[in-house]
Amino acid sequence: MTTIDEIRDNFSLLDEWEDRYRYVIELGRELEPLPEEEHSAENKVQGCVSQVWLSKRTERDANGEPRLAYLGDSDAHIVRGLIAIVLTLYSDRTPKEILSMDAIALFDEFGFRDHLTPQRSNGLRSMVERIRTDAREALESAS
Repeated sequence: MTTIDEIRDNFSLLDEWEDRYRYVIELGRELEPLPEEEHSAENKVQGCVSQVWLSKRTERDANGEPRLAYLGDSDAHIVRGLIAIVLTLYSDRTPKEILSMDAIALFDEFGFRDHLTPQRSNGLRSMVERIRTDAREALESAS
């Protein structure tokens, strides 16, 4: 699986936004498939122009601490790529790790704020907020 540092390095090598978009789409093609039954209303992310689904699994690590793992999908190629980046950053992490990371700052670093439509940016924020809400709820239920 690609790490966030590898994605960052690859982005820095691509000067043209057309090449960056192609790279994001390629990342989306590498997403683990979301089973059809997971394309449910419960998993649908509100606030996205495209259809977006995030399916969460909570597992416990050796210390009994919850780890949140995700699968995601979208009906739009570029959005599938954005999901791939979000999941690379957040999936298979503890709630505390999730809440300590700033995905929006990362997407700003990649230049998405200037190159995504406002609707796509809002959708991206909705995905991040959904995962952060899951992390807060997991922390509350663990205490």
